[in-house]
Amino acid sequence: MQTLQIGKRTVGPGWPVFVIAEAGVNHNGKLSLAKKLADAAKMAGADAVKFQTFRAEDVVTQKGKMAAYQKRNTGVSGSQIAMLRRLTLSDAEFASLAAYAKKRGIIFFSTAAGGFRSVDVLEHIGVPAFKFGSSDLDNLPLLDYAARLRKPMLISTGMGTMQETKEAVAIIRKRGNKKIVVFQSTTDYPAKLSETNLRAMNTMQKAFGVLPGFSDHTVGSQASMLAVALGAVMLEKHLTLDNDMPGPDHKASLNPKGFAEYVRDIREAELILGSSVKTIAQSAKQYIPLVLKSIVAARPIRKGDRLSRENLAIKRPAGGLPPKAYFSMVGKRVRRDIAQDEFIRSSDYEKK
Repeated sequence: MQTLQIGKRTVGPGWPVFVIAEAGVNHNGKLSLAKKLADAAKMAGADAVKFQTFRAEDVVTQKGKMAAYQKRNTGVSGSQIAMLRRLTLSDAEFASLAAYAKKRGIIFFSTAAGGFRSVDVLEHIGVPAFKFGSSDLDNLPLLDYAARLRKPMLISTGMGTMQETKEAVAIIRKRGNKKIVVFQSTTDYPAKLSETNLRAMNTMQKAFGVLPGFSDHTVGSQASMLAVALGAVMLEKHLTLDNDMPGPDHKASLNPKGFAEYVRDIREAELILGSSVKTIAQSAKQYIPLVLKSIVAARPIRKGDRLSRENLAIKRPAGGLPPKAYFSMVGKRVRRDIAQDEFIRSSDYEKK
């Protein structure tokens, strides 16, 4: 399967999983908090920090209502547009934030959540990839607009069907852009384990020939660890500075300490999975001479006796004939006297 580049990182099978700290709108509209989120992502070991770029007026009409999880997590109700206005950074602030992330040595990009204009803003900043939430999975004009820039396209599917995902992938490829990661996700914050449906990630990978990713909205790291085991090449997890801050996503995010533990769990999962090549562990090689077995005499054997199950034994240590030689030895006459527990060599018995 293909790989793709995001900044200096190669993403794909055989490479370390690319971990995105989804800071989203957890800056609460303040550049200072956004920079602290970039710091926290870097300190936690994430490969990238990602935000959301939009103007509220480009996302929702005046009549749009808050989603249930937004009401639940904020404890208030009202219009979406009023909430989003409080969570917006200006174009200049995003440029400053991108420069700050670069200085800190962490990859910066952002979800183009505000339509064509947000793509233009992020392209001007110079992001290395475009991310789209599942609310834009069926926004084919927007995907087409971004795909022409030939940068990696990362698309979430939480509120989409297989058919809608197929159409999204097709319109990106129609632009000649084959750098696509499709994320399995569940659009709820936090998401239920019973609705995570990780196997769908592999279904989409096989159906569309794309790189598999997982946008993890569950509590904890076990879902992401399983995604790594199933072959995810990219992971996304929400990051906050404080779970008690006001805002729609803080309660479903990991704080800096929790995110560092999350990254550690992912890297340990990769270590455990290792390579697809079957090898003997380096640490195990020292035990081979001691615990592998050889064919020995089970009791004293006289010259001329025939070898049999009664006078042969398979015991530690290694160094003599291996156990698989047993089948060709049985029934053969020995050429010398052999003491109990002595290795039996191939020269000790007749070959016919």
